[in-house]
Amino acid sequence: MFFQINFITFATLKIIFMPKMKTNSSAKKRFKITATGKIMRKKAYKNHILTKKEKDRKRRLVRMTEVNHADLNNVRYLLCK
Repeated sequence: MFFQINFITFATLKIIFMPKMKTNSSAKKRFKITATGKIMRKKAYKNHILTKKEKDRKRRLVRMTEVNHADLNNVRYLLCK
């Protein structure tokens, strides 16, 4: 009985399995992906100088909104999606 043994070197494996791309750490903290695939972000202007802003405006700023279409490819690249 004859068995053929294929030796795979580390160099060959490196060519076949390129390293995975890392997710950007700051992006994964700032963006959330919904079940339908939308990328959501927090609204701006809710960090400081809140005393002069109206209660209703601050409440609206708490909600998350969808990432703009123009920025979508950049965010997807950072999240590796």
